[in-house]
Order: sequence, then C-alpha cells, then structure tokens
Amino acid sequence: MNELQQAYQTMGLPEHASKDEVEKRYTILMRQERSRQKQQDAMRSAEAPGSETAKVQTGTPDFETVTRAYRFILEYEDKVAAEQFNAQEYGKYKNMAGTAQKVDHFWRYYKFHVFGGIALIALIIYAVTLYIDHREEQARLASLPPVDLSVMYIGEFYMNSDDNKTGTEEQIENALLAQFPDWKRFKVNFTYVAMEAKDQMDMASQQKAMVMLATEKPDIYILDKATFNWIAPQGAFLNLDDIASGLVKDTFQTDAAFKYKTEEDTAEHVYGIDISSSPLIKNIPVLAKDNFIVGVRVTSDKSEKALAFIEHFLAAK
Repeated sequence: MNELQQAYQTMGLPEHASKDEVEKRYTILMRQERSRQKQQDAMRSAEAPGSETAKVQTGTPDFETVTRAYRFILEYEDKVAAEQFNAQEYGKYKNMAGTAQKVDHFWRYYKFHVFGGIALIALIIYAVTLYIDHREEQARLASLPPVDLSVMYIGEFYMNSDDNKTGTEEQIENALLAQFPDWKRFKVNFTYVAMEAKDQMDMASQQKAMVMLATEKPDIYILDKATFNWIAPQGAFLNLDDIASGLVKDTFQTDAAFKYKTEEDTAEHVYGIDISSSPLIKNIPVLAKDNFIVGVRVTSDKSEKALAFIEHFLAAK
C-alpha cells in the first residue's frame, strides 16, 4: 500500500475522496478527539489521587497520525492541481515548457522590480545627460565675452522676426548688438505680462513676472506703460532727472519723460524714458502694445552704459 492510500485509510476515507470530503472527515475526527480529551479529563478528576488513568479505547488512530495523513492528502492534491495547471498553461511549449514556466514565474513575481530597475536606469541617464548639458552650457558661457548690458523686456511685448516665425532672445541680442558695434555682448530676458488680466493665463503671466522681478537683476528694463506704472512706485528704477534735463531739445521731447512718485520719495522724478519714436526700434524684432519705456535698475553697476543705451536710441535720426 502506497503512502497516499495509507493516508486515506488512516482517515477512514475511500481513495480519491474529494477535497470537501477530506475536510469534513477531518472536522469530525477533530471533534471526536476533543470529546475523548474531555472524557479522559473527567475520568482523571474522578479517580483517587495516585491511581493511573486508563485511556478511552477506540478503533480510531491517534489524532496526531490523522493530522499527518490529512496534511499529506492536501499537499498531494495541491501538487496535482499545480501539475495540471502547468500542463494546461505550458504544455503547448512542449520541450520548452520548463523554461517557459520559469520565465512566467520570474515575470509574475519580479515584474515590478524590472520596471523599477528600468525607471532607475532612465533616471540615471537623464541625470547624467542633464549634468553633461549643464557643463557644456557653462563652458559655452565661459567662452563668451563679458556682458556689456543685460536687458529685460517686460510687458505686453511680442517677439517678431522677418521670416514670420517666432523670434528668440538670441535674435534680439544680435539686433541690439548691431546698434552698438563697439560692444561685445547683450544678454536679453523676455518676460511677457499682461497687466489687465482677462483670463487665468494673464494672471499666471503676472505671477511669473513677479518671480522674474525678484530673481533677475538686469541693468535696464524695457516696459510698456502699464507695466511701468506697476513697477515704478516700488523704487526699482534709477532717478533719470539728470539725463532728461541734459539731452538737447531736438533729440528729446518733454512727453518722453515718465515721472513717478515712489513709496520712499513723494517728489516726482523721471524714472523712465520713452524711446518708442526712435527709428532704431524698428530694427529690433520686438513688437509692443504701446510704448517702449526704458528704466535703469537702481542698483545696476553699469549705469553709464545704460544711460548711453538710452541716449543712443534718442539721438538716432
């Protein structure tokens, strides 16, 4: 008699009994064992001290043997079920069934590890690429000549180019440099902002402009009228009274001077010069809603070149 037959016989079941029958039979035997244990406990308590308790004799094997048989049957059934499943799933691979099963199990249990590994590798590649690009950009900037003047366009301005395509900050830099052949380099920052917010995009542009004003430190600002009126009271611009009074009348119109009171100085001073009427404006690939007003940052260390910039545009014929 093989071990499986012996296990069924130990549980008092016919061979090939169903799993439900095995479970039910084990439950019955477990209850009988509990009943025998209670009976023996009662007999021990009734006997005189020192007497030996006799076990309740039955024709049923001890419960430890029954439990081993029960577990053996269940393990055997699980093994048979697994073999049937594998035959159904991987039988089509014939001689490669074992390999297919291993691959399937690996993928089932480690697919998230694989995806995580791929994501980690992609992240490392991206970080390395970003670092290399940063180093190359730093090397490129280091090879350039020093900046003669940094310029921030801020307002309802639009980049423009002759080929009807969107202009770039580099095109603006080159156009400005063409007006100042003795200078080597301009740095331009172009920040669109609509002060009269009509939608969420306009509100977002105002928030971005506030960030740019707080973080960027250009030498000069070129603004439209609404943006100038927004920034001028904050005391960000250099007092231009001297340059306004020093310019000869035929190159400077009185209404080109934009005066304002700041939070710290209640007297009006010139903080912006309108260069919209300069013929040089048309050579710069930027379109404006209204004015091109130049303001000099109050803490700029290149104020002399900033003033020369303004005078050059106003003096052009």
